[in-house]
Amino acid sequence: MRLRSAKTGWANVRTTKVFMSEATLSAPPTEGAPKVSKVSEAIIRIAGNSQDGIQAIGGFLARLAGRSEQEVMTFMTIPSTISGGPSIFQVRIGSGDVLSAGDEADVLLAFYQHSYEGHLSSLKPGGIVLYDSDHVQPNPEFQKLYHHVAVPITSRTVEALGGTAKDKGKNVFSLGLIAKMFDLNVSKLEKLIMERFAGKDESIAKNALMAFHTGYGSSVGNLIETFQFVESQKKSGQQVVMNGNEALAYGLIAAGVRFGAGYPITPWTDIMELLRRELPKYGGAFIQCEDEIASISMAIGAGYAGRVAVTGSSGPGISLKTEALGWAVMAEMPLIVVDVQRGGPSTGMPTNVEQSDLNIACFGGHGDSPRVVIAPTNVEDCFYMAIEAVNIARKYSVPVIILTDQSIGSRIEAFEEPNLEKLCQDISPDLTPVADHKPYDLAAENGVTRHVAPGTRIASGKYPVVTGLEHDELGHPTGSPKLHTQMVAKRRNKLKALASEIPTPKIYGPPEGNILLVGWGSTEGPIREAVDRARAAGDSVSSLHIKHIFPLPNGLQNIFAGFNHVFVVEMNDESLYGYGQLGALLRARYCDPKIKGVTKTDGLTFKVREILEHAKSSIAAGIRKL
Repeated sequence: MRLRSAKTGWANVRTTKVFMSEATLSAPPTEGAPKVSKVSEAIIRIAGNSQDGIQAIGGFLARLAGRSEQEVMTFMTIPSTISGGPSIFQVRIGSGDVLSAGDEADVLLAFYQHSYEGHLSSLKPGGIVLYDSDHVQPNPEFQKLYHHVAVPITSRTVEALGGTAKDKGKNVFSLGLIAKMFDLNVSKLEKLIMERFAGKDESIAKNALMAFHTGYGSSVGNLIETFQFVESQKKSGQQVVMNGNEALAYGLIAAGVRFGAGYPITPWTDIMELLRRELPKYGGAFIQCEDEIASISMAIGAGYAGRVAVTGSSGPGISLKTEALGWAVMAEMPLIVVDVQRGGPSTGMPTNVEQSDLNIACFGGHGDSPRVVIAPTNVEDCFYMAIEAVNIARKYSVPVIILTDQSIGSRIEAFEEPNLEKLCQDISPDLTPVADHKPYDLAAENGVTRHVAPGTRIASGKYPVVTGLEHDELGHPTGSPKLHTQMVAKRRNKLKALASEIPTPKIYGPPEGNILLVGWGSTEGPIREAVDRARAAGDSVSSLHIKHIFPLPNGLQNIFAGFNHVFVVEMNDESLYGYGQLGALLRARYCDPKIKGVTKTDGLTFKVREILEHAKSSIAAGIRKL
């Protein structure tokens, strides 16, 4: 008999808020100076308008953390309209593991009244609100809950740089204030600023440095405490700092991809622009096409020519690509399709996060058209899974869809520098002559065959063709019921063979217990943090994160059997039946009614407390029904 945790209830989840984790007084304050405290981590939220360059502040902080061998994770929201509007950038810096951007901020930097009023609720009780007193009138009621620090940011920037620079300099001025508050490395920040404005007029970098030093040297009024980060626990070597879109693009280059085609759409465009800039340096090319259909068709053409090519988009563009994707399945062409998901359907919410493209990724298109779907969990994963996707596409001659999302694509993280000498691979076409060749050989083991590149000499003289029609082993069109049945099975069996090679994902926490939280994609960090928080409160909770979604790895049913409740945490709708898209896939695969959903569609990433509260309420609702 399988043993289960004796604890089947759910203890009260601890909601104690600790201001800047493990803050300790490191030096007594001298007369008139704030005290200095050591902290292991800090969450800083910057709120203003997109035109204020607040993403630049957060980017500087994140990259400084990476160069200081600290952990970092960011989160941002930007308006979807060209005219701009309210925006935030949240950065969490820690000397230990950082799994999410954080539920609540320690410090809020507010540029405007709407920034102040709209984001005070994101602060921990006792947190610091640093605000531009030129634009913000504080609420006396809130002054009892949070420590207010007023700085005339706009007017001081004008004094330092002149009236024309106030809208372009106050972000760097504010960076100086934060650097002073947290005793950040000034020389490294100066270098980052110089790098940011390299190639532009020398006066721009000069003004940016002037704004930074003015902010750093400014009085911060009634600030009663400053902070220093404890020494990083990592110290594991050189780190790289980038966002998920950058990591994925560089992973494709390392994997040997030398051709891509695409059409601009948020939030995929950053990948397209990076590939268009970088591929020519390696003898490759990226083509911006007239539309999504042309983009995938051109990438498929490169696959036929012996390359593994990439195309990509977000939800609306993936919809347009599905017909050509079906052609690639039928013709068994290696292809990489990147889907950086956003809120949908239709134009939806272009700059907000959602995980609602799983169904179209797995099943989009007519007929039985199996393809591979994988989902990186973090920025580092984007790099390595891009390489894995290319290798799968080549080995199995199949389209591979990489599902990321707006959150993982835009957030910045630091990770250990990859060993490029070991990882980089050359996948140039092999034109070595062959005796004979059947690209759709039915006798091949598990149905796995590969095309030879056009121009390869075939001694038998039997040269195959490629078509979207059903075909025989040489690719010639056929209407044979027998051949169609055999070819459908061939395309299916390739993915079954892949499933047998995929390692079963590891459980985070004990292998048996009361609750198992299952996730995919960018939800990994908050889910793991939820497990840590719940277990610290005495609850029996573990988690499982699935990177290979279609086909699923073997053995998941054995893991599910060890838990009383299985909650699939994902950012999409609960549908008509109470569970999201991965939840539906798992229920269809395992016919297990205890698989239930924890879903949301507000366009924001999961907070740790949301996961715990939703799971707790679901269990309570089930008990009431009994």
